[in-house]
Amino acid sequence: MQQPAVNIMIKAARAGGNVLLRHMHRLDALNVVEKERLDYASEVDGLAEEAIIKELRRAHPDYAVLGEEGGAKPGRGGGTRYTWVIDPLDGTSNYLRGFPHWCVSIALVEGGEPLHGVIFDPLRNELFTATRGAGAQLNERRIRVAERKDLSGAVIGTGFAPRERKRVGAQLRCIEALLETAEDVRRTGSAALDLAYVAAGRSDGYFEAGVHPWDIAAGALLVREAGGRLCDFKGAATGPMNVAPAGGRQLVAANIKLIEPLQKTIVASGYAKAFD
Repeated sequence: MQQPAVNIMIKAARAGGNVLLRHMHRLDALNVVEKERLDYASEVDGLAEEAIIKELRRAHPDYAVLGEEGGAKPGRGGGTRYTWVIDPLDGTSNYLRGFPHWCVSIALVEGGEPLHGVIFDPLRNELFTATRGAGAQLNERRIRVAERKDLSGAVIGTGFAPRERKRVGAQLRCIEALLETAEDVRRTGSAALDLAYVAAGRSDGYFEAGVHPWDIAAGALLVREAGGRLCDFKGAATGPMNVAPAGGRQLVAANIKLIEPLQKTIVASGYAKAFD
């Protein structure tokens, strides 16, 4: 049985997903803005976030909100130990092009650590959920990370964040190093779904720089609860998920046997040093 908070998050994710589905056949009429170079948002992002926050605040008006479109908003009455961390549309570029790979991501963060996470893919009706200490599920069926023991034959996900293009040379050298052993490196355009797929064993690992809490908070919990591990490019902890440092952060995710060779390849290729 799902936790009450997870049920609230599912309802909110479905509300946001319905907004996205209603607008997906009218993409040419959407007002699109360029937040940063090559980083876009549309009016539908804001509409979906409004629908999500309405459902969440109906249940817990005292919880703070940290969202990609709305920034940080305190809860009613000031500070709180709980924060909703929301990405109403992870994969905006995919969505705006009609590329069918995007999702809604919601996490409830307690004191910097994800407590519950929900990632909803409306097109496939796939609902990924996780609760700290209670495992991860896909459509109410338990999921686990893949059991691959090393990089040989592994499929690794990554992303090319617009704000990280100055380090793209180092990232490409890292990918070249990975492809000496791994089967493939894939770039889907949605960090949240990349992490959900690692949790479900659909891919073996994931790494990316320039990600923010709303990109990864729910997915990070899914990976942990599915038996995986996370760290930054140098092997350190990923940091609190209720604050968004300027420029984002780095993340590596995989099962407990694969994360070390993946992280060490990132270091050996020189990609980690690019952040010194």
